[in-house]
Formats: sequence, C-alpha cells, structure tokens
Amino acid sequence: MAESEPQEGNYDNMVKSVEDLKKDLEKLLEEMEKLTVQATWMAYDMVVIRTNPDLANSMRRLEDAFLSCKEEMEKKWQEVLME
Repeated sequence: MAESEPQEGNYDNMVKSVEDLKKDLEKLLEEMEKLTVQATWMAYDMVVIRTNPDLANSMRRLEDAFLSCKEEMEKKWQEVLME
C-alpha cells in the first residue's frame, strides 16, 4: 500500500503537467494565430500602398496630423495639471 501512494502522486503530477502543457500550447497557438492575422493584414496593406502611391502619401499626412494633435493634447494636459 505504501508504494502505491507515491505512484499515485507521480501520476497526479504527470496529469497536471500534461494539462499545464496543453494550456500553454493553446495560449501559444492563439498568439501565433494573432500574429498570423497581423502579418496577413500587413502584407495586404503593403500591396495596397504599392498599387496606390497616393494612399501612402495620405497615410503620411494623416500620421503627421495625428502626431501634431497628440503633441497639442499633451501640452494642454500639462497645462491643466499645472493649474
């Protein structure tokens, strides 16, 4: 009887290890799926930009406008915090 208890403990540890491994692998698979989707959209965006150069210019102007707006918002926020 005394010998069966350690074996049961080892079995329980092994089952838990396998379950933990399965959960970890599922998380990794989900992350890989997300990365694959992002890479697919990046490739799609590159094709669109290369076939329509005006879009790239528009995106640059939009990014510049966003950055200047963000800078102004940060300045205003600092002014509010100083008051």
